[in-house]
Amino acid sequence: MTKPFAVNVSRFDPYKSYRFLVYLEGTTGPVAGVSKVSGLKRSADVVEYKEGGYAITRKGLGRTKYEPITFERGVTHDDTFERWANAGQVLDKGSPSTSLANLRKQLRIELLNEEGQPVHRYVVYRAWVSEFQALPDLDAGTNAVAIEHVKFEHEGWEHDLTLTETKEL
Repeated sequence: MTKPFAVNVSRFDPYKSYRFLVYLEGTTGPVAGVSKVSGLKRSADVVEYKEGGYAITRKGLGRTKYEPITFERGVTHDDTFERWANAGQVLDKGSPSTSLANLRKQLRIELLNEEGQPVHRYVVYRAWVSEFQALPDLDAGTNAVAIEHVKFEHEGWEHDLTLTETKEL
């Protein structure tokens, strides 16, 4: 059996899902307050075909599909996602306007170890905001944080394998 960690051979616990950072193309620091990332998933269509002389149906690899990625974060005065969502279409004095120059961006999602060092990095290509919820349902009878939801469509993601495991102290 191989060791689950090449550099930190005495470590057996997997990384925790609560330590991560999100970066947008064109920014130097991480996006503030992101509390949840979901949808980093891909699947492939199955192409079925029959071959003469065989009684079974063969299956082949078809097109790859990427699920939309959703970010959730507490409502603050940071308008990064709202400005990006507005690039798709926003009302400007009652008339719709679109900014295709600012529509698509690259995203970077980094998983961190307990010491805050990046251990896995995923790069999302040509992402754009397909759904933006600025405020949740407001209810005076609840005791909850106001959460902003942003859904991104994109043209694929890949695991950046150039990031290697660092020695933990």
